[in-house]
Amino acid sequence: MNATLYKQMMKVNMKSFMNYAFGSAFYIILMFWLYPSIASNSSAIDQLVESMPEGVGKAFGLNGFGSAEAFISGEYYGLILVLILAIVCVQLSTQLMAKLVDQGSMSYLLTTPTTRGKVAFTQASVLTTGLFLIMAVTTIAGFVGNAWFLGKGYEFDTTKFIEMNVSAFLLFFAIGGITFLVSSLSNDEKKARGISGMITFGFFSLDLLGKLSDKIQWMRNISIFSLYKPSEIISGNVNMVVISFILSAIGLVSFGLAIVLFRKRDLPL
Repeated sequence: MNATLYKQMMKVNMKSFMNYAFGSAFYIILMFWLYPSIASNSSAIDQLVESMPEGVGKAFGLNGFGSAEAFISGEYYGLILVLILAIVCVQLSTQLMAKLVDQGSMSYLLTTPTTRGKVAFTQASVLTTGLFLIMAVTTIAGFVGNAWFLGKGYEFDTTKFIEMNVSAFLLFFAIGGITFLVSSLSNDEKKARGISGMITFGFFSLDLLGKLSDKIQWMRNISIFSLYKPSEIISGNVNMVVISFILSAIGLVSFGLAIVLFRKRDLPL
């Protein structure tokens, strides 16, 4: 890793990281603020959810409203957080690699006493750090929201809440690796962003559609989002060890390939 480059890139991107982090924190605290009023009518809302087609509940992670973590898993972790982190991965991975090549800034970086491998590894570290910061702030905000709005009046399973956050981080560590790989192989910023966005939201769409009907459930088998199961974490029907291993492996392999291939490819410098 190039420490100087890492510090500079963190400085350049820190405002963006914090904007996403505090945006995520605001939404999750909002969920905690809303829950007490939802909980007072939870039986009626649960009946409404049960009356919906089964596929709709599965698609949007509606897991009932009997507990705060169940409410948050569906209303926040099932959609809003996914969209926030998907945008972060697509935008940031493109800025860190393809944009520098497209604008000619990469040539200046490589004239310094460093190597392509170190540059790519450093940029990958910046992306991973950004995702970690966003999830760390989100997790802390969740505990603040629980203490502030729920207190001792409502049960809150902190273990399952932490598992949801770990699962979200690992999912987007894997997706970040894939988008970083695309960016590392691209010379055009817009093309890299388009391909990364298509892959990321394509996976998300396949998972969403696969949940709607058993007839097209096979679509989930080709989507990385099928490994992200916040509602199953709440119900205790997921093997976190296996899923964590798979997502970590996908992320590490993708980032590793990005670094190796970036070192070997021809660059328009």
